Amino acid sequence: MTTWQGWQRFATTDPPAPPQPEDPPRSTEERLAYHSAFVTIRTPAISQLAIQVRTLMILGRHQQTTARPSLIVTGPAAAGKTTALLNVGRACHLAHLRKNPPPPGSTHATAPVAYVLVPPGATAKTLITEFARYLGIPVTTRLTQTQITDAVCHTYTAAGIQLVLIDEIHRLNPRTTTGAQTADLLKDLTERLPATFVYAGINVTDTPLFTGVRGAQLAGRATLITCGPLPARHGTRQPFRDVITDIENNLDLTSHRPGTLPRHAPYLHQRTAGRIGSLTRLIRQAAITAIHDGTERITKTTLDTIRLDHLAEQHRRPTRNR
Repeated sequence: MTTWQGWQRFATTDPPAPPQPEDPPRSTEERLAYHSAFVTIRTPAISQLAIQVRTLMILGRHQQTTARPSLIVTGPAAAGKTTALLNVGRACHLAHLRKNPPPPGSTHATAPVAYVLVPPGATAKTLITEFARYLGIPVTTRLTQTQITDAVCHTYTAAGIQLVLIDEIHRLNPRTTTGAQTADLLKDLTERLPATFVYAGINVTDTPLFTGVRGAQLAGRATLITCGPLPARHGTRQPFRDVITDIENNLDLTSHRPGTLPRHAPYLHQRTAGRIGSLTRLIRQAAITAIHDGTERITKTTLDTIRLDHLAEQHRRPTRNR
């Protein structure tokens, strides 16, 4: 998805569809593939991000003199940050196509969204090269960073990029010389491109990104959205249980009893520490296991047999000081 062709395939390919009562039964292979891909569960963070992105894109649409306001999605690992980022990007892409359908026979569609990963040990030149690669802008070793940046700004503006999604932003460290230059490049891009920037990274507020002069500039322009573990309770609501219900409603198992998984909400919260990534992985693995062993239902016994990511397993069995 870090090239325009890959992103376009992702954004325009129909997401996995949950089973419908009127549909004929799917084959075993089809159901295994479905639970592998699975639907995107709309979490509170996804809803909040969608509203904020839509609002900020309107707010900055006619802003010319300074950088447009931006967003930062932050939180721990396996909290659903990238999922939220991609979901909002796809929605923006499809909304743009509905409003601006390409002319019949046209082979040149506009590119409303860009998705860029910050490379490990990023320098300003390697990062701007990633921007260039997304739209297939030719880059040679003889080109300077300034020349590549000029080409990126010209091409992105001509292509109609409105939303720039930058993932793994925690890899930047403005305290180093190369990190400071890379942070300055991003600031330059936000001022030169007529687009809204949305960043995502692990616990961004705990990194050097929010320190010093450059950190103050970023903090002064960016709205922070925390994509953290879901609490078991929030006032009178039970957001974690609600997400479990949504996941269960989208399963494709022939003998699973609705309401089984929400009843195990306390256990599931303890297993996953409320992390959406760990929760969806646990239930999807249990569904695949249920199809393979022929039980076609998920029980607490099934869930107990599933080994999760190391982070979740460490939470389940915390190390005791001796």
